[in-house]
Formats: sequence, structure tokens, C-alpha cells
Amino acid sequence: MPLTARFFFSGLQIGGLQKAKDSDVIQDLKLLCRDNLSRQAVAHDAFRALVNLSDSPMLVTPLSDLSFLKFVVSYIAYPQATLADLAAMLLSNLTSSSSTCSALLSMKISIILDKSLPGAFYPTQSRSGSCAAPVPYPSGEEREVDAMPLLVEAFVCGANAGLSVEREKRSQKSELHFLASVFANMTTTPSGRMFFLTPRRSDVGALSASSEFPLSKLVVFTEHKDTIRRGGVISTLKNCSFYKQGQQAMLLSESDVVSIPPSIEKAPGIDALPYILLPLAGPEEFDLEEQELLPAVLQFLPPTKKREPDPALRLMLVETLLLLCTTRWGRDHLRSNGVYEVISEHVERLVNILKRDEGPETADDGQIEELTADVEDDEDGKIEEVEMSPDYDYSALNS
Repeated sequence: MPLTARFFFSGLQIGGLQKAKDSDVIQDLKLLCRDNLSRQAVAHDAFRALVNLSDSPMLVTPLSDLSFLKFVVSYIAYPQATLADLAAMLLSNLTSSSSTCSALLSMKISIILDKSLPGAFYPTQSRSGSCAAPVPYPSGEEREVDAMPLLVEAFVCGANAGLSVEREKRSQKSELHFLASVFANMTTTPSGRMFFLTPRRSDVGALSASSEFPLSKLVVFTEHKDTIRRGGVISTLKNCSFYKQGQQAMLLSESDVVSIPPSIEKAPGIDALPYILLPLAGPEEFDLEEQELLPAVLQFLPPTKKREPDPALRLMLVETLLLLCTTRWGRDHLRSNGVYEVISEHVERLVNILKRDEGPETADDGQIEELTADVEDDEDGKIEEVEMSPDYDYSALNS
């Protein structure tokens, strides 16, 4: 362990039957994160330090104590939080622990409903007592609400946060792409999958709002420009596909109303198939009969249509389709919606390359052009490197 890291880890008490205890340094960093209104630069550096340190399993437990976790979640849910992207990165690391995922699923945070505010609510635990209260302070009484629906809503709103050049004019200050990694981590557990496959009211402030599956809010981001966002959403889709009882709701359209056991509450279908196939589709043309099989959004795609450039994400999408084939209903649905037509050409290319005879002319791995001569003219078929944004310290995050 580097000397600088030892400084932060010294004093930690973890292991055995003893309750985890913070070191003084970690406790100070957690307090400095809360001081975001009066000294934002200090809070920024404290958040970044905890993001880097939370890559170690030794710090997951001390950083996941309920009080601090409620602050982090409340801060992310607050649309005006300027450092919420860093908080989301921290939460992404912390949810590598199943205990943190369980805590999030059962967590409630305090809010005050106020339609004059961005998001129409104020999470009261998003600041510490040492920070000045917002002026004017929101009117109304505090109420406790489930934390996870607020994180999903913040994630959806964050997709458009970067469209405005001036941050001061944004109603949502942070983009929150790393919440996709949080959702992916949570859906590795059965209880996490059930959250996204159980109908919830779409508006925290309206008791009469219609119900919808939380997963239906995420599927639209499988082609988002940010790799972290679309990668986390694709992982979440794949993880949810493991639950066979939920596959029919995942594939049915919004015009169909369905429930997923053990819940009996019904909600519109998620209609995930078009969003699974779109990243796999390119500009190729299909016969008219084949076009008619495809979902409407995949028919007559423009010649500029590009496939998902990351091979790992393409593989996850194909694996999702395989999981959706584990039921007879799922296989019939995929057959009748042109899945074979979209992916068969690319699968056949791979099979042809692997099954062809090897000879002296292919002994050199550098002769890749010979092996892929049949796709030389297809720019979308090439595997390209994916550049990660320099704005974040990706090396500190779990894959």
C-alpha cells in the first residue's frame, strides 16, 4: 500500500465482531463533503478523495453508514446540487457491496414538497447543520419517501443537464451518468431486480399519478452518447432479464398492461426490445417482408446509422437476447419481431471466420484483413477503441 494511502487507512477498525469505525481522517472528509454551500472547493476535493479511496473494500463499510449514505443520496436527488456527479461516482463504488445495495432499497429520505423548486421538492438531508439554509426556505411539512425512485428520476433528468451551456441556468446541475453504474450494481441482486420490475408511481408529489415500471425509464438510454450511462443501462437490462417472470413485461409494448409476480399491481409494458436491437442495428437494408417484422423504430434506418462501438456492450446486448429466449413466449416474441434479421448477418460473419480452415496465409495474426475481407467495406463492423472522458477519474472506479 502506498505511503499516502496508509495515512488515510490508518486508524480504521474493521473485522471480526467489532463494529466498523472511521479513522479521524475519513470522518473529517465525510464532514467536509457536507460543507458544500459555504466552501464548495473544499467539498469538491473531499468528494474526489473519497471517490478514489472508496475503490478499496476496506472503506466501503465506513463510508456506507446510514447517516452519510442518506446525505449522499439526498444530495444526488437535489437538482441544484453542483457536485452531485462526484457523489454519484462515490455511490457507484459503494454499491459494489451488497449491504449498501440493501440499505438503498429500504432507505427513506426526508423531503419538503414545493412546486416552486426545481424538481418540486427539497431533500432536507442534502446539507449539514453548519451550512446556511436555502433562502427562502421551502414551505410545507417534511415527509419521508423512498430514496430509489428519486434517484431514478434524477438520473432521467440528468440526461439533458449538459444541453445548456451555462450551468447557472440549468434546473438540473449535474448529469449523473454514474447512477447507471449504481443501478447495474443493484440489479445483480434479486431484490434489486424486483425494484426495477415492480410498478411505482411516476410522481413523488402526486398520489394520483399513474404507475410504471422503473426499468421503463431507463431503456431509452441504450444509445446515449455517454459510455458510462448507456453501459450501465445495458447492464441493468441484462441483469433484469435473469428474472423469467418479468420477461413478458419487459417485451410487451406500452399499450399492454401487465403485472410481474409477486406483485399484482399492473402497469404499461416496458417495450425494451427496440432499445436492445437499436444499438446492434446498422445501415443495412432489408427486404420488405423482413422490414415488416421489425419494430417500427428499426424500419428504414438512415444510411448514417452506427452500431454500438464498444464490443463489450454489444456482447451484453446479445446476452440479453439469449436470456429473453429462455421462455417459449420470449422466443416466439423475438421471432415475430425480426430479431434474427438484425443479428444473423453479424453472427454468420463470426461463424464463418471461426469455422474456416487455417493455413500458412493466416498464420500471422497481422493478416487480419484476409480474415475479415467480407466486412472490409462495412465501417460499422470495425471494432474501435472507446475513449473515456477525461473529466472523471475512471481509474478509481469499479468496472
